Amino acid sequence: MSDQQWYMAKHGHQIGPMSEAELIGNIQNGSAEAKTLVFTSGMTNWTPLGKVPQLAARLSGGQDVPTPPMPPGRTAHEIDFAVEGTEMQYVEVELDPGESAVAEAGAMMYMTQGISMETVFGDASHQQEQSGLMDKLLGAGKRLLTGESLFMTVFTNSGSGKQQVAFAAPYAGKILSMDLSELGGELICQKDSFLCAAKGVSIGIAFQKKIGVGLFGGEGFIMQRLQGDGLSFLHAGGTVHLVHLKPGETLRVDTGCLVALQPSVDYDIQFVGGIKTALFGGEGLFFAQLRGPGRVWLQSLPLSRLADRIYKAAPQTGGRRQGEGSILDNIGGLGNLIDGK
Repeated sequence: MSDQQWYMAKHGHQIGPMSEAELIGNIQNGSAEAKTLVFTSGMTNWTPLGKVPQLAARLSGGQDVPTPPMPPGRTAHEIDFAVEGTEMQYVEVELDPGESAVAEAGAMMYMTQGISMETVFGDASHQQEQSGLMDKLLGAGKRLLTGESLFMTVFTNSGSGKQQVAFAAPYAGKILSMDLSELGGELICQKDSFLCAAKGVSIGIAFQKKIGVGLFGGEGFIMQRLQGDGLSFLHAGGTVHLVHLKPGETLRVDTGCLVALQPSVDYDIQFVGGIKTALFGGEGLFFAQLRGPGRVWLQSLPLSRLADRIYKAAPQTGGRRQGEGSILDNIGGLGNLIDGK
C-alpha cells in the first residue's frame, strides 16, 4: 500500500490529507462511494473514486464499480461568444435559432432584431422550468438573499439564422468565460461578479458554514453557486490573477479581491495580526485564507475599493483635490471658492 497523501471531496468540502489506508477505511464504512471525488499527487484534477483502479477494487466486495457515463453533449444551451474591448469589456453571445442566454437585469448592451426578451423568476434553469410555483418562488427568494433582483432576463433567438446579444461590464475590468463542464460542474463566486450564462446553468446560493467567514469575510454568509455544464461569464475589476493551489497549499488574500473559487478550495478567515497592524495598516482586520487543491480567481480592483476612493475624494464628503499642481489647491478652500465650488 502506497504512502501517498489523499484528499476526498464531500458536499463541496475538502477532507484530508489522509493515507491510502484511511481512505480505504472510508470506503469500507460507507463514507466514500464510486462517485466520490478523490485527489492525490500525479492527478491533474479531481477523479471519481470508481475510476481509480486501486480504490475501485475495494468497492462492493472487491468488484470494480464503473461510474455512470456522462450524458452526450451539454444539457445547457451551446452558445458561441466573443469578448471585445480591453479595459471596459463586453461579451457578444451568438445564438442559434431556439438558443437562449440568461443575464442579470441591466446587463444587456445591444441585441439584434431576432432576439426576444422574457423576464422570469429565479435563474431560468431547466430544473426550475420543470418545478412548481412554490419551487420557483423559493428560487427567486434565494436570489434575493444574495442581494440580486428577484428576476432574471432570458434572451432567446426567436428568428431565423444566427442572432447576437451583448452584455457589458459594469466598470473597468475583465470578463471571464467559465466553462462549467471543464470545472467539475460547479463554481463559487462572489455575489456581484455574475454577468450572464447559457440557459441551463443554475444560479443558486452557497452558504458559508463557518461563522468567522460569515461575520468577517467581506462576502457575508452567502455567495453565488453556479452549477451545470454550460458557459458562464463573470466580471472582475482591474486585472485578473488565476492561482492554481496544490493540495494543502495556502494563500492569504484581501477579502474583496476574491472573485471565484472551485468548491474543492477551503475558504476561511484569518486575523491580520497585531493591534497596530490591524488599526493602522490600512488592509482591514481580516484576510481570506484559501487552502488547495483547486483554482482561485482574484481581482486587483474590487468595486468596494474603487467606490471608497471616489467617495473620499468627493468634495461633498469633505474630500479635496490632490496633485492638480495649482497653488490654489495648496491653500485649502480658496481654490474651491474661486472655482465656485
